[in-house]
Amino acid sequence: MQTFFLAPTDFGVGLTSISLGLVRALQRTGLQVGFFKPVAQPHPGDTGPERSTELIARTHGLQPPAPLSLAQVERMLGDGQLDELLEAIVTLYQQASAGKDVLIVEGMVPTRQASYAARVNQHLAKSMDADVILVSAPESEALAELSGRVELQARLFGGPRDPKVLGVILNKVRTEQSLEGFASRLREHSPLLRGGDFRLLGCVPYQEDLNAPRTRDVAELLGAHVINAGDYEQRRMAKIILCARTVVNTVPLLKPGVLVVTPGDRDDIILAVSLATLNGVPLAGLLLTSDSMPDPRILDLCHGALQAGLPVLSVSSGSYDTATRLNQLNREIPVDDHERAETITDFVASHLEARWLEQHCGTPRELRLSPAVFRYQLTQRAQQANKRIVLPEGNEPLTIQAAAICQARGIARCVLLARPDEVQAVARAQGIELPPGLEILDPDAIRERYVAPMVQLRRSKNLNEPMAEQQLEDPVVIATMMLALDEVDGLVSGLVHSTANTIRPALQLIKTAPGWNLVSSVFFMLFPDQVLVYGDCVMNPHPNAEQLAEIALQSADSAQAFGIVPRVAMLSHSSGQAATGEDVEKVREATLLAREAQRSLQIDGPLQYDAASNEQVARQLAPDSEVAGRATVFVFPDLNSGNTTHKAVQRSADCVSLGPMLQGLRKPVNDLPRGAQVDDIVYTIALTAIQASRVVEI
Repeated sequence: MQTFFLAPTDFGVGLTSISLGLVRALQRTGLQVGFFKPVAQPHPGDTGPERSTELIARTHGLQPPAPLSLAQVERMLGDGQLDELLEAIVTLYQQASAGKDVLIVEGMVPTRQASYAARVNQHLAKSMDADVILVSAPESEALAELSGRVELQARLFGGPRDPKVLGVILNKVRTEQSLEGFASRLREHSPLLRGGDFRLLGCVPYQEDLNAPRTRDVAELLGAHVINAGDYEQRRMAKIILCARTVVNTVPLLKPGVLVVTPGDRDDIILAVSLATLNGVPLAGLLLTSDSMPDPRILDLCHGALQAGLPVLSVSSGSYDTATRLNQLNREIPVDDHERAETITDFVASHLEARWLEQHCGTPRELRLSPAVFRYQLTQRAQQANKRIVLPEGNEPLTIQAAAICQARGIARCVLLARPDEVQAVARAQGIELPPGLEILDPDAIRERYVAPMVQLRRSKNLNEPMAEQQLEDPVVIATMMLALDEVDGLVSGLVHSTANTIRPALQLIKTAPGWNLVSSVFFMLFPDQVLVYGDCVMNPHPNAEQLAEIALQSADSAQAFGIVPRVAMLSHSSGQAATGEDVEKVREATLLAREAQRSLQIDGPLQYDAASNEQVARQLAPDSEVAGRATVFVFPDLNSGNTTHKAVQRSADCVSLGPMLQGLRKPVNDLPRGAQVDDIVYTIALTAIQASRVVEI
């Protein structure tokens, strides 16, 4: 097993962010990655679990061992018990490394209170036989000074020529030139980097919006009185404005993410902020200073803005002192801020030399598709597919935001069906930047062109023009016609439309693909350490044996297409050949039919869920099965059991569900889950784009 020890060169280098990103980057290569923080170093005000360990656990689904407390470490060092301390840490290290290909160990951060951190880090790295990666953040010093500081730290771990000192990751890089230009100039000043044995393993640029705390975090850190919570769990403080000017000069500054700081008696500013909120500007909030409350009559006038989610806070300090405190707030990632942790994780991961580190690790024990790898591969393959995806719910804020993300990142060429002025108004109100190339088509302007083709497609059902015109009032039907005529490659809907509303036009106009007789669905179940496939939990209430066999084959095909080795478990309430009953016989017959249709497929049934998923149970109930205990595709015998199990697992286990993804259609149409958020829509668009590329291949 490979161990990478992250050693910070100084305080404030963003060590936790680098740990998050490095775990994600290595997971994307298919390695089994673990994390270990040997010594807890709580920040002032921290009362919960150690921050790095908890963030890794919540973001990556890992379960690192709890670190030793700082008090215990200092006590043992003070008593001369260094060997005993290292022995205790190595015991935890062994727990963290069990079953892993690579372990990321986060060293101690040197502070005024922990001046001994560098010495402890040296002992830790040696005890774990770890390769050392330095982590630094360029300050305002010249490149020659940065180079010298890094070389000094490298010498502490055995010298720059020591093969155990691999290189350095630079974080928070502020440069007016490109990152490549910055790295090139740094090498010119650094004999260490020019030598070839010591590498620049990452160059992460500084990005201000990654430091934006939630308004709730601001309230807690200031100890503010919350007059109106509003959306303070979701809104973020990207910028502070201190209002000592007139309303006319303040209005242009009222932008998304702005926290307005003003005395509580500035009725004019308070009313201006409320009007901006009612006009759709998602401000971070209003912070009233000097312990002065607005007149109740003013608050009554602002009632609509408060109802619209405007957070309003109050502090006793004056405006200047409050602004100073705001600029000095702890910008560490709160352990419960999953959105920010994920954003920082992906951002850092994208700027690291993961492939070189993977090669340095050697061959992994067993490649398993973790959720991080699955999501990463989805976006990569969707980008390569370059497909045009239509979104009939084009005026919905979440749809617009997802389309903007997909367009900007090249995941798909999105088409929004909506009036352009509606989309632009929503984008302005929500602070969404519409990227170049994002198509917006007005349904009213294009509806007529699809009447005749739709009548032709449905001539066997006696559809006439008035009937077609009426059905085409539904934008989902227009979108389905665009897909039927090959004007787009896929369709995603269901944010406000029902599943039936999304699927019915597809069944009528798109039809099933050659070789299939039915349409089914799968959910990709993203468990902490692997991705499993559930089918069919949406479409077919009571499939017979032939239909169940087809669902199994479709689900196995979908798993294979998305990088999951298909081992299909045909589920039942009883396992093995001795099981009897009509329902069990249906599953047994379906298993035989699927096996005959595809001899190379690993499939077994009937199997109970625990026999399919748990190796210990499998050894008892199905010892000769090549699938039991190792199943990756779970096929449920009917809709009742499938949907119930899917919902129970989704809500009760540490699992994210992606889907449903429809399979068996001639062209891809996908329905969004109820309560879908932006990420759900983005990944469903990516799934659809990949499906569309497979249709072309076939």
